[in-house]
Amino acid sequence: MADAGADRNDVDKVLAGDVNAFADLLRRHQDHVTGIVRRHVPPDRVAETAQDVFVRAYRSLSNFREGDRFRQWLSAIAVRTCYDFWRRRYRRREVAVSQLSEAHRAWLERVHATDADETWQTLGNRAEAREVLDWTLAQLSAEDRMVIELVHLEERSVQEAAKLLGWSVANVKVRAFRARRKMHSLIEKRLS
Repeated sequence: MADAGADRNDVDKVLAGDVNAFADLLRRHQDHVTGIVRRHVPPDRVAETAQDVFVRAYRSLSNFREGDRFRQWLSAIAVRTCYDFWRRRYRRREVAVSQLSEAHRAWLERVHATDADETWQTLGNRAEAREVLDWTLAQLSAEDRMVIELVHLEERSVQEAAKLLGWSVANVKVRAFRARRKMHSLIEKRLS
């Protein structure tokens, strides 16, 4: 884990004009940021998005407060950058994400026919389930996708998700509830 004193020292150096001190911050936190980004964006976009995180951090360094922990501050920037990645991608989307294959449709019908928890365990085919999940997540807005990923897939607390996204706790709770309903509705529509 990075040393908070070294982080504070490097931040002060950068703010005093020593831009090379930012390279130390980057080296110290690169794996942490890449890990966050890897969980939220497609594999071919991880390096670019991680770089964007550090560019944003550098530009916002003057907003870093004395009492804050740099790693947490940087984590919030990373999550918001991933959120912005999906917002940009959804704005450019001209057509709906490709339709599910027959195999995925058959899997959804099997899941729907029996208790979902029992089916997940019985079928044991996580690859198909992940593809269906990815397809469903792709149908959601960027906001809904990020809240589902943080709260349900990464199992972060609502308070932590709110802090990372810069939203209120109530907003995270409402969005998570609505996003789950949307996902359920999307799956139901695919079955009919």
